[in-house]
Amino acid sequence: MPTRAVLWDLGNVLLDWSPRRFYEKLFRTEAEVDHFLSEVCTMDWHAEHDRGVPMAQNRESLIAQYPHYEDAIRAWESGFEGMLAGAIPGTAETMDALARAGVPQYALTNLPAEWVEPVHALYPQMAHMRDVIVSAHEGVIKPDRKIYEITARRLPHDPADVVFFDDREANVRAAREFGFDAEVFTGEAGLRRDLAARGLLQHA
Repeated sequence: MPTRAVLWDLGNVLLDWSPRRFYEKLFRTEAEVDHFLSEVCTMDWHAEHDRGVPMAQNRESLIAQYPHYEDAIRAWESGFEGMLAGAIPGTAETMDALARAGVPQYALTNLPAEWVEPVHALYPQMAHMRDVIVSAHEGVIKPDRKIYEITARRLPHDPADVVFFDDREANVRAAREFGFDAEVFTGEAGLRRDLAARGLLQHA
């Protein structure tokens, strides 16, 4: 069956996101950054935001446990723009090219509710998205099968006709198991090759 649409992950597929980038400006040494991100504001803790737990609620127990880090913990929310370094090279141009070709584009992202508006404001290519499925709004995160079920209901395409790009193998594997076409995102060259193979773009 021909590929008819593209489904994008956002973080580290379209948007260059790294909490370390922000916290390297707050702490004096790499060791302090390592400790903070591995013991305090961890990815497991952040995953609760992606599931829909408000940041203001989720940080309270952490502040109680690490009161000397209160400012840094609160900065997780307010420092979002500092965690970003623009678009992943080549992706904005690729999205523009797909839009010119009339290829429908959608997004499926593990993202806190507090960051939805900033993402749309900071990245003009988000205007190409016909729908954006946000984990925090659905209360479930990738690679849980339920979020792919939700996505399939939202998209006006058979999952087999949609190619999904995500930077995490587990998310890609789960998408394939559900029935989506899916590829691990490795950079611009691989992206354009995968799109060309499906007849969606010419391969430069």
